[in-house]
Amino acid sequence: MPVERSYVFPEIHPGMDHDHYEWSPLNATRAAIEWPGNARVALCVIVTLEHMEWSHPPESYQVPNLAGGYGQGPFPNVSAWSHREYGHRVGIFRVLNVLDKYGIKPTIAMDALTAENYPFLVRHCLGRSCEIIGHGISVNRMITSRMSEEEEREYIRTSMEAVTRATGKPPLGWLGPEYGESTRTPQLLARSGIRYVCDWVNDEQPYPLKVSQGELYALPIALPLDDVNALWDRRMDIDRYGEMIRETFETLYREGANSGRLLVLHVHPWLIGQPFRIGCLDAALRHIVQHQGVWTATGSEIIDWYKRNRPTAR
Repeated sequence: MPVERSYVFPEIHPGMDHDHYEWSPLNATRAAIEWPGNARVALCVIVTLEHMEWSHPPESYQVPNLAGGYGQGPFPNVSAWSHREYGHRVGIFRVLNVLDKYGIKPTIAMDALTAENYPFLVRHCLGRSCEIIGHGISVNRMITSRMSEEEEREYIRTSMEAVTRATGKPPLGWLGPEYGESTRTPQLLARSGIRYVCDWVNDEQPYPLKVSQGELYALPIALPLDDVNALWDRRMDIDRYGEMIRETFETLYREGANSGRLLVLHVHPWLIGQPFRIGCLDAALRHIVQHQGVWTATGSEIIDWYKRNRPTAR
């Protein structure tokens, strides 16, 4: 039986199954975006610090193919847990050193258990002028529509309060563990004071989401360049991964001559921070920043600029 779609305005929402935002084809209805300094590409690097719990919390949901170790194994899954912790102990410092090398201020997606249990990492990231955004509670606890509205509201509150206590200020951005959301998530995030969300990966420019309270913008991650998606899930060769980052940038840079493009690169220190992979990130970023007309910024800086200078539709 075919899926029954509910259209509010089918003439302006062709193919849409929901009403979270206005459908907007990039080259047809949008006025040009102008980044600071007439940059062609805005580059944002999101570095995720997420805790894998030793024991899977009961009644929580995690993706069946959660990356790390040798896959799902019996308790305790030492290979997966310690593989992930490598990012907190070793990989994060390599990644941040590479970003510092090129003057890139990272956006750190930090979950509640990392914020609460790794104060050294919090201080280290703040000392490097990182922006820290919300990232749920742990990688083992994903937001889904299985939650009630009250459960999801409490989940978001717990995450935000942990980051606020650890950093001294509430997070303005959000990236759900494993990009997880329910049908209510954008509304609940906006009501909680979140101003941008990175879960929607469907564009190369920011865009507004429709919320009844507050304001919320999408900062779309380039999902095929997510290192877990590319290197772990799809087992891509590391050299090909580096080429793919450069090729993506070259296309965006060429097209950005007409209207500014956005490249949000999402990496995980336990994976890209390995000694044999970090050179790939280094080389790709070196290639990007050597071009004139590249604006490196945090998520909030990009959204603030977009909000103040948001073009109207043609």
